[in-house]
Amino acid sequence: MFALSLVLCAVLIVIDQVIKAVVDNHIELGEIIEVVKFGSVKIFSLTHIRNTGAAWSIMSGKTWFLIPLPIIVCIAGFLYMYKIRNGHKLELISIAMIIAGGVGNLIDRIRMKEVIDYIRFEPINFPIFNFADICIVVGAIFFCTSMLLYDNKNSKANKLDTSSEAE
Repeated sequence: MFALSLVLCAVLIVIDQVIKAVVDNHIELGEIIEVVKFGSVKIFSLTHIRNTGAAWSIMSGKTWFLIPLPIIVCIAGFLYMYKIRNGHKLELISIAMIIAGGVGNLIDRIRMKEVIDYIRFEPINFPIFNFADICIVVGAIFFCTSMLLYDNKNSKANKLDTSSEAE
């Protein structure tokens, strides 16, 4: 499963970079393309922007920090994936997704000193984001879910072991 997780990671990085290349080459900076609209209510659009910071543009312009930090996190993620290589599939997939998102945005930071963002969810005032961000968030949700499921199974197994020993 470790090898498949690495393949998933690579595939997600490629998808992220291909989408960003398409956005960069076909959508002008600042251009808004309405994708989903019901009457006069906008739901989803594509908007090509550049972000020099992290999520919600925090630490904008701090490339000196925003390049080494994801490198360290990704290395730690790969080491953790290797350590749990025979563990739960969901946990391995979640780490692969987090790493893929981190690497996808890291490539942009190294190459351009900023990240290409393009997905805009219109109903709420939410920051514009990209596929790599989705990978990170979904990966984090999957990781938390796997931890809850894994801990729940371990606590049930421990209770059974404890009750068996008491008899």
